Amino acid sequence: MTARSPSVREINRNMPLFKQMTIAGVGLIGGSLALVAKRERLVNRVIGFGRTQANLDIAKARGMIDVATRDPEQAARGSDLVLLAVPILTMRATLENMLAHLAPAAIVTDVGSVKGWVVRELEPLIRPPATLVAAHPVAGKETTGAAAADPELFRDRRVIITPSATTSEAAIIKIEKLWTATGARVEQMDPDLHDALLARSSHLPQIVSSALAAALLDERVGGLSAEEFGAGGLRDVTRLAGSSWEMWRDIFATNRDALRSAMQRFAATFAEFERTIDAGDIEALETLFERGRRMRAKIR
Repeated sequence: MTARSPSVREINRNMPLFKQMTIAGVGLIGGSLALVAKRERLVNRVIGFGRTQANLDIAKARGMIDVATRDPEQAARGSDLVLLAVPILTMRATLENMLAHLAPAAIVTDVGSVKGWVVRELEPLIRPPATLVAAHPVAGKETTGAAAADPELFRDRRVIITPSATTSEAAIIKIEKLWTATGARVEQMDPDLHDALLARSSHLPQIVSSALAAALLDERVGGLSAEEFGAGGLRDVTRLAGSSWEMWRDIFATNRDALRSAMQRFAATFAEFERTIDAGDIEALETLFERGRRMRAKIR
């Protein structure tokens, strides 16, 4: 008989990774991680910090946090882990209000979609034995807030850890264990490489979806609304256009160089489509079309 492997809960039943975790921004990502951390007993206590009491009340009612507060000092007091799940441009100010109240050897981590900016802005604030472990769970939905949190959100998805020059190996191991408990595939990467890759695989698709939706808003042909004639294809391609502006505003602001390069690549390929259609070159158009089909077939 094959021996059964112990579950994450069994491994950590008497060995929580952290005594107290503060989640700054108990929304879809922060709330989903909190649900797993509580379920798997990876933390003894979870403090939820946020701007709106209504969202914090939902988080507490769903059991993802033990204490809810809108006071950053109270939220941070004594925590040995703080997770920054707030918009990227607010991370520095949020951390500045918390740092002095954290445990001396606290780990600071985040869930931002841009990593170079996060490392450059946050690392200078943190003094050893505290340390920064920047991270990005590549998962999400269009829905937001604690009500949308789902403990299965990260299963079989990628979580990228981007250590900085001062990140301790022990802290990396603890954050890797935390994310592995969610069922995610964890890997390490240079922050700037992360940003170049995500500009193409995540940030550019948002731009394309939003641009198409903006182009067709109130577009009428022969007195008829073009959007009313859209079926599954239009819904699929414009799905991302319904995403939160607050989150994407900060991504666009902090990853401009990599996104510019990605947009130039897309613009060049779009121009190829335009030229071949103008020329009536169906064979060349088929070649471009097949390039797209081959790429789509690789996405699992």
